[in-house]
Amino acid sequence: MQKQIGFCDDMKAYSQLYELLFEKLFCFSLSFVKSNEVAEEIVSDVFIKLWTIRGRLHDIENLTDYLFKITKNFSLNYITHHHKYPKVSLDDISFDLTSAVSPEDIYISSEIVARINEIINRLPSKCKMIFQLVRGDGLRYKEVASILNISELTVRNQLAIAAKKISEAVPPSLVGSLQARRTEM
Repeated sequence: MQKQIGFCDDMKAYSQLYELLFEKLFCFSLSFVKSNEVAEEIVSDVFIKLWTIRGRLHDIENLTDYLFKITKNFSLNYITHHHKYPKVSLDDISFDLTSAVSPEDIYISSEIVARINEIINRLPSKCKMIFQLVRGDGLRYKEVASILNISELTVRNQLAIAAKKISEAVPPSLVGSLQARRTEM
């Protein structure tokens, strides 16, 4: 899609990219600006910027990473210009994962899913955001580190914290019964 947009001015590829990434970028921006309308406007501005620089897309190595960075920058710029707080700490950002977290396996019981979602929502904001970007959005550690201006080791450590808290919260009996059902299938 990147080549089609950059070299051919392909509006269909542009629309497909928009459909593919809008919700992820929207949730990411929303975690900063706390307003649906503003987050939607920011993501729209991100895609407008993408279209205006489409001739230079061949220079961009990872378009998804690039779009997350632009979204972060536009969100922080909005906060800077519309609030008296020019700096935002990732620890102060709340991130709602209720719509983004879904079970990977249709056999996971609703009790396990509810418990996992509860634990994820109780994670510290930075940990929750990293968890969402890696597990929910499928980004690599390196991409998340680049987007959030943190080290890959920090990403790895935050995911380890999340995994530990989730595994501690799910009773082994529930996991055992789930594994038993999978082996029966």
